Amino acid sequence: MNRNAKTIRLFAAAALAAALATPAFAAGPLQVASKVLTEKKTAAADGTTRVALVQATKVVPGDKVVFVLDYRNTGTQPLGNVVLDNPVPQQLAYRSAAQGSPTPEVSVDGHTYGELSALRVRTAAGGTRPASPDDVTHVRWRLTSPITAGSHGQLAFQAVLK
Repeated sequence: MNRNAKTIRLFAAAALAAALATPAFAAGPLQVASKVLTEKKTAAADGTTRVALVQATKVVPGDKVVFVLDYRNTGTQPLGNVVLDNPVPQQLAYRSAAQGSPTPEVSVDGHTYGELSALRVRTAAGGTRPASPDDVTHVRWRLTSPITAGSHGQLAFQAVLK
């Protein structure tokens, strides 16, 4: 491996580690913690390959990661109208909702949210073009049901390390 490739990998891993250290929200009765997982492939005895999600400790450009938001209502009353907004670190390219997670609204500017197909990005020439997954800067989920006291849930999205 050449020295420049090693530097990029080390920087990318450090940037991802910094993103791990920042919880999405952690005050009041709504407790939210974030974690970043990556795929670990292992050979099974039957010759197949098994894929498991594990805590990301070392990632290199091109690796798939899954951002997970765990939320919990630690209060005694239901919490309604909950909106969870998560920035997508610049080192990552958004891909989609993670398997089993509802599709979030996305934003390419941190202000306007919607389905990716409805968003547009300004070009250097002054025009616009349809937004792509690489343009996504934020993901947001609006929980349609109140979070009852003591209950919890999980939301997640997939990304690739640039």
